[in-house]
Amino acid sequence: MIENDIFKALGDPTRRAIFEKLAGGGSNASALREGMEISQPAMSQHLSVLRAAKLVREERQGRFVNYEVDPEGLEHIARWLQKYRNYWPARIDALKDVLKDMD
Repeated sequence: MIENDIFKALGDPTRRAIFEKLAGGGSNASALREGMEISQPAMSQHLSVLRAAKLVREERQGRFVNYEVDPEGLEHIARWLQKYRNYWPARIDALKDVLKDMD
């Protein structure tokens, strides 16, 4: 199930930071490492996990590789969250009723 891969990938704080940087615009691995205490091999491994979860895609330009957020992964997250968005309005309405009864 792709959602499991997505949440596993984003469960790591370093990968979340990488994903957030990419959400601000595409970049290469060297630029992504700026401000982070992470080796190049570790960055490659994190990017591999994000790619496997379909959160990040790569585009090769000669010997350089640029990374960007992959909308396909975001679509999976949005569909998963949609199931729970419908749940909260009913729960909030029920809470309002309970609070009114307490008055």
